[in-house]
Amino acid sequence: VIMKKDSILESNMVQTIGSAGESLAAGAIFTLPALFLWANEGKTEAPNLLTISLIALVGGVLGVLFMIPLRNALIVKEHGVLPYPEGTACAEVLLAGEEGGASAKTVFAGMGLSAVFKFVTDGLKVVPGVVTAPIKSLRTAFSAEVYPALLGVGYICGIKIASYMFAGAILGWFVLIPVIAIFGGPTTMYPGDVPIAQMYAEGGADAIWGSYIRYIGAGAVAAGGIISLIKSLPLILTTFKDSLKGLKGGTKAGSRRTEQDLDMRIVLGGSLALILAIWLLPAIPVSLIGALLIVVFGFFFATVSSRMVGLVGSSNNPVSGMAIATLLIATMIIKASGNTGIDGMKAAIAIGSVICIVAAMAGDTSQDLKTGYILGATPKKQQIGELLGAVVAAFTIGGVLLLLNSAWGFGTTELAAPQATLMKMITEGVMNGNLPWPLVLIGIFAAIVVEILGIPVLPVAIGLYLPLELSATIMI
Repeated sequence: VIMKKDSILESNMVQTIGSAGESLAAGAIFTLPALFLWANEGKTEAPNLLTISLIALVGGVLGVLFMIPLRNALIVKEHGVLPYPEGTACAEVLLAGEEGGASAKTVFAGMGLSAVFKFVTDGLKVVPGVVTAPIKSLRTAFSAEVYPALLGVGYICGIKIASYMFAGAILGWFVLIPVIAIFGGPTTMYPGDVPIAQMYAEGGADAIWGSYIRYIGAGAVAAGGIISLIKSLPLILTTFKDSLKGLKGGTKAGSRRTEQDLDMRIVLGGSLALILAIWLLPAIPVSLIGALLIVVFGFFFATVSSRMVGLVGSSNNPVSGMAIATLLIATMIIKASGNTGIDGMKAAIAIGSVICIVAAMAGDTSQDLKTGYILGATPKKQQIGELLGAVVAAFTIGGVLLLLNSAWGFGTTELAAPQATLMKMITEGVMNGNLPWPLVLIGIFAAIVVEILGIPVLPVAIGLYLPLELSATIMI
């Protein structure tokens, strides 16, 4: 099959390369500003352009490479099981544009309606983007976003997955938050620095969610990821076995174009070269132990992220939750090795940054490969496109972060960087021995209860971790 100029596959390649930059930026912004926050406190020097770009480059390329051996297991064999909302939506948009007529009108009418909503809510700020109804007797609130995009995600995911997410949100906002608010009272519990009653009076249920429920949700996501990985191991091992056959002579001559992946020798060789670069390059503050942690956690969370976006979409992929799980373990290992100062914390953030970017890129690559699978694209060419997009974005993100910090400064009112502040707090909490482990363990055991009940853990854990307004609108 010859791809004609201006064909649907060419359009798909453009969006494949373009979307890689967005995912890499999302993974970087969740973690790397923590390095600037420490610099602003005078604990260390601010990261330079080379350090940021190399961390982003390694994470971006590894995210694509780790996903490639999983394509057959998740995209092909799970077709019809994992909906991949954004990937499916992209395919529908491209198909509608190719067909024109009524199909195109329907798609662009939906896009136009959503754009108007976005402009009215976020641009003109005529109406709020989130509708909230306080429930004072329970010390909580019900809230939902008004964006049509979330309604679309819910429609594509279906009632079953949406209900699992909503169940997790109900557990967090109508069970755990009321319990903490009602029984906490005058108690001050870390990571909060004021009595819980005062916290609720000043910030409402959102304040309790930000200080406590997110840790519980992070524990649930980590446990759900481990459970999902264990259950997927037979399929993953079979996929790896099939992929490794490529080492004996590359792609079989008779294989179909739509089944061709990037040569496994390139995947394994490239991954090994990047791991060595992480260890040996002085610009990346990671030791050999850190490089090995990146291998283990990188592949683990690439697998989890790829499956998770298949369930609930990239927009609801809690990559920061995966970064939190990585930081918890990486910081403990670094602390055990005796490196407890600022250098140890910088190493932990560097490891967490790479893993966060790996997870974001793996999820994005999965969605793009799903779009390509529906349209009949060549996986190998898409994978090369993803790598190109990751390289360009990696050398762009460093300058963007430096400019943002220079203009406003991370941690200020104009540039709060809440996720990076949380990552910094977790790293310091482990190093200083005051991390709220009980909250993390509550999340882990909540996930185990859900698994025992025979309900898919990850969508429930995601609903527990994310704000209620997302899950509620998806459910609607």
